[in-house]
Amino acid sequence: MCGRYALAFNEKDLANYYGDTPLIGYRGPSYNVAPSQYAPVVTSDGLEQMKWGLIPQWAKSEKVGYSMINAVGETIFEKNTYKKPILTSRCLVPASGFYEWLETSDGKQPYYFHLPETDLFSFAGLYDIWYDQDQVPHKSFSILTTAPNDHMSGIHDRMPVILDRDEEAHWLDPEAKPEDLQLLLDPYDGDMLKHEVDRAVGNVKNNAPELVLPLAQQAS
Repeated sequence: MCGRYALAFNEKDLANYYGDTPLIGYRGPSYNVAPSQYAPVVTSDGLEQMKWGLIPQWAKSEKVGYSMINAVGETIFEKNTYKKPILTSRCLVPASGFYEWLETSDGKQPYYFHLPETDLFSFAGLYDIWYDQDQVPHKSFSILTTAPNDHMSGIHDRMPVILDRDEEAHWLDPEAKPEDLQLLLDPYDGDMLKHEVDRAVGNVKNNAPELVLPLAQQAS
């Protein structure tokens, strides 16, 4: 799964990368993006902020979003909740890395995963619009996950779907066919780096550049 990630860039950086205007109201960078927080996403209309944890349009309460931070890529076209969003409401989720926890005899040890060739990349995401009792619209998103690659071996049995630059455009293409979209939802096959980080990342109140640093580097 993907339960925390980092986005170590400001609104101008995101605008330059995705070819859009700066995102007003974005309070980045963030080194500990957590479920239920608002974060930047990119739709076919451009950059905007949405709440992490998808609330389906049919939901009776926004609380359902806490259990829908991720969507399983292998079965995305089979689930009623996602049948419409996967066809009409795909998005990119900007990130600079993500965290995953390894169960050890001494408790859960967090690791930080990132890409050596780029400091900014995109997860494949979906979004939906839910209206509250006052008919106020609320946009929210899920990050798609897939089977782990070799870099995740021994740490977790799922990983977020990471898209390269060409795949980003295809993912947002409104004319993309389901069978072609499904091919994008595979484990990342490029180089990845990982290292242990401080357990402070487990507390959502902590948000500092030091969270992504290797433990050995923090100790020095």
